[in-house]
Amino acid sequence: MTTFWRRSALFAVAAGLAALPVQAELKYDNNSGGFVSIYGQFNPAFQMVDDGVGSTSNLVDNSHSNTRVGIWVNQPVGSGTFTFNFETALGLRASDGVSQTFTPKGVDWSRTNLRKVDFAYDSGTYGKFYLGQGSMATDGIADTDFSGTSLVLYNGIGDTAGSFTFRTSAGTASSVSISSVTSSFDGGRRGRVRYDSPDFSGFSVSLAAGEEILASYSNDKFYDVALRYANEFSGGKFTGGVGFSRRDRNGVDRDDTFGSFSVLLDSGFNVSMAVGSRDTGEDYVYGKLGYKGDWFAIGQTALGVDLYDGSNFNTSGSSTRVFGIGAVQNIDSVNMEAYLGLRSYEFSEVTTSYRDIESVLFGARWKF
Repeated sequence: MTTFWRRSALFAVAAGLAALPVQAELKYDNNSGGFVSIYGQFNPAFQMVDDGVGSTSNLVDNSHSNTRVGIWVNQPVGSGTFTFNFETALGLRASDGVSQTFTPKGVDWSRTNLRKVDFAYDSGTYGKFYLGQGSMATDGIADTDFSGTSLVLYNGIGDTAGSFTFRTSAGTASSVSISSVTSSFDGGRRGRVRYDSPDFSGFSVSLAAGEEILASYSNDKFYDVALRYANEFSGGKFTGGVGFSRRDRNGVDRDDTFGSFSVLLDSGFNVSMAVGSRDTGEDYVYGKLGYKGDWFAIGQTALGVDLYDGSNFNTSGSSTRVFGIGAVQNIDSVNMEAYLGLRSYEFSEVTTSYRDIESVLFGARWKF
């Protein structure tokens, strides 16, 4: 057994034990209303990808929601609340990092695996203020989703197998990767300052300015703004948002405008949709139909199908289309979700056609 899977097995056991109902919550209260809590998850998966010429299979960490650990510090201060959140991925072999020609090490942690080193103060009246490595204002704006299937199906298409490259119709390897032609333009995480307004009848506004501080040789600057809305109605609930982000690379700006919404009905049926455009010509539409059913005593079952339709990625006039189908089975007694997702990726350019790629992702996520 490799070092990667020995460590993974030990972590799985630890996470599984921590998730059992008989275990105490990893939370420690102080005498002034504050607390410290520890959390994490383990998300191993089997990945199989067929590029039209050959197939590749690997044991991976699911990049849709990677293996991670974190700590929350929460302390009331005056009429508000101070929080600190540290969170890091463990650097296990990522599903979006494997390709036909490269298999990352089983464990390879670097500073880019740091997700959050985030200080925040929620005033309770004037909004919430953030400082540190964490979510930009538009993080999640492209990914609104009530379906319960985001472990295998959501607008982050490249997370499943993003480094795999398309082959031309003749079978020749190209440099066009799945992730390079399926962007959602979502905001992500940076070293930033951020402000979230209070909620006004379901609406809230977020603003942020930041830099890429974890990747070497990058001095890109980022600015974004987002408007969110959430509410319940007779028979269901709705959430959504729109955002605008700008990346400044050495004085050259790139602007993205995008948004998404999701509706969940009391019957279990749900629909999610996203759209986005970039000022350099790229654009896309994403849609998902889903259903949540309580068919088994062990937990809720979520089913979904989705479609991504993009234009002008890589070259002007290109076309990207991705189809997916997935299922997630919750196992409530051990805080686990088992999942299976299948995707088909199509890409074509004006002067070049490419073979389709097919992927399978099968795994389980434990939370503690």
